[in-house]
Amino acid sequence: MRIEAVLFDLDGTLLDTAQDFFAIVQSMRSERGLPPLACASGFRQQVSQGAQAMVNFALALDPDHPEADALREDFLARYTQQHAKYTVPFTGVLEVLKQLDNAGMRWGVATNKPWRFAQPIMDALNLSSRSAVLLCPDHVSNSKPAPDMLLLACKQLQLDPRQVLYVGDDQRDIDAGRAANMRTVAVRYGYISAGDNPSNWGADAVLDNIGELINLLDIQRSC
Repeated sequence: MRIEAVLFDLDGTLLDTAQDFFAIVQSMRSERGLPPLACASGFRQQVSQGAQAMVNFALALDPDHPEADALREDFLARYTQQHAKYTVPFTGVLEVLKQLDNAGMRWGVATNKPWRFAQPIMDALNLSSRSAVLLCPDHVSNSKPAPDMLLLACKQLQLDPRQVLYVGDDQRDIDAGRAANMRTVAVRYGYISAGDNPSNWGADAVLDNIGELINLLDIQRSC
């Protein structure tokens, strides 16, 4: 069945959001008299695990630390104020979206990022008006790796799941896509934990860079 639309995960797939998170935890460390984190690479591997994982890593907290919840809420409050200061599309993303637009192929976003963060970021990067759908945990009973979000996206697009391709940088993305009976693509450049291997996730294809998606979809590049 021909692919008629493409859905993307947000953080780590379409957008490099880690630098905003990194700047926030640096501020939190400074306020606590801690030196700056010397390198962002280890921190980037925490992004897909959520706010608590990022805070715990940055502040060296045990999971059961008595202040963990409060520090997570502090982190999220700061992120509300600084959600797209440093966030940028990954290399090649804007060109791929342009090619999809030019080919008349609809695209959208299905992310575990809450709506209160995802929508303003999409607005700030001028992507909202181009995206056919934006689905977040707020819209469904179960987040990825459950297929709920992707199935709702297909319903809104009025497409059979077999007509939709889902692209992500985490095992849960591929699991969700497969559970929804979609074809799936994993990308290697996102927030992937050390030792993890996207080739083992069961995706239909694995890409080193997002630009390869155009050839995979057999879309003719415009001049």
